Amino acid sequence: MMKKIRFIHTADLHLDSPFKGLQYLPKSIFKRIQESTFSAFTKIVDSAISMNVDFVLICGDLYDGEDRSIKAQARLRRQMERLQTAGIEAFVLYGNHDHLGGNWTTIEMPPNVHLFSSEVEMKSYISKDGVKVHIYGFSYPERHVKEKRINDYKKIDGADLHIGMLHGHCEGSSTAHQPYAPFSISDLIEKKLDYWALGHIHKQQVLHTEHNPYIVYPGNIQGRHKKESGKKVCLAVELSEHETTFKQIETADIIWENLTLDATSIKTFSDLYGLCKKEIENLRLPTQGMLLQIDIENIDGLEKDALNKIRNGELLEVLQDGEEYEESFVWTYRIDYLDNHLVTEVESAFKQELEVTIAELNRVEVFDEATTDLFGHILSSRYLDTLSEEEKKELINEAEQMVYELLQSNT
Repeated sequence: MMKKIRFIHTADLHLDSPFKGLQYLPKSIFKRIQESTFSAFTKIVDSAISMNVDFVLICGDLYDGEDRSIKAQARLRRQMERLQTAGIEAFVLYGNHDHLGGNWTTIEMPPNVHLFSSEVEMKSYISKDGVKVHIYGFSYPERHVKEKRINDYKKIDGADLHIGMLHGHCEGSSTAHQPYAPFSISDLIEKKLDYWALGHIHKQQVLHTEHNPYIVYPGNIQGRHKKESGKKVCLAVELSEHETTFKQIETADIIWENLTLDATSIKTFSDLYGLCKKEIENLRLPTQGMLLQIDIENIDGLEKDALNKIRNGELLEVLQDGEEYEESFVWTYRIDYLDNHLVTEVESAFKQELEVTIAELNRVEVFDEATTDLFGHILSSRYLDTLSEEEKKELINEAEQMVYELLQSNT
């Protein structure tokens, strides 16, 4: 009989995290946002129970901040109790956001929750079918863990399967996250474990699959600002001595998205509104809410009335109208647009001002006044020769050309 286990791999819950970049929300949507991280984790526990997995791995940053709010801890405990009732274990390590060095009131977790200490350690698990698993990991003792803790992981014989848990940064990868507990893919492969459950990076990434081990970031479970857009998942993993498979389970209750609209063929406000509504309906999800930014391009052909309604916020207001009553709402929180007419006007005015400035600089006294700090400085003046009239004109021409090039590259 092939020895295999099933588990859920998740990380970066950030329970009770505030959302960024939003204002003036209706109460119903605001409350939905407040509950979204908890809703996402509840979906994970629902899935674990319905799939009857052996255990759940949570790879750091369960909480959003060092204060670990009592509300977040109580909600987490409630879900862990549900797992306990279903006979499911949970293996948990803390990351940089919820490290062990903070000061907070702690609510104890039920006995099915196994917490890793600040030192790399192994915890043993035996499934209902008698499969023995060794699970390795550590919790951050403080927020900044910059050393390569991967060096402390040692495979301990005596188990059918071996799983590493690590909240850290893969060296060489581009990320906005801090490079804590760095490691390389080869570092993990050398440990000869069967699966590496990672956390810290908020976007799902599969770093390695060939010939085992799978090395995977599941990403965070709920986007909290526009840079964390798109679907969010946890991973349901089936692991044996010879094969690893996993499937994604969507977790986020609210999705962040960005929509780009081309207004080239649009003239009236009615047509623009109709285009926006059509595209919003195309984006609407069956059960999830959505926070949407719309970017409108090529608005040169719009009538003045339509342009004014974008600028004064009327378009945003009518797109938001009634969305607070929708279970699967699409809340447009921002509309950006590129007004080429305005760019042209600014560019034209700037060029006129630049021409006046260049004409002024060609006057000897104005040039001398503009360069007096440079030529009059006690240090720099030692290395500068007096400029001839021809050299002054050449310098002004070079400066003018440089400004035009900069203007062109930014328009």
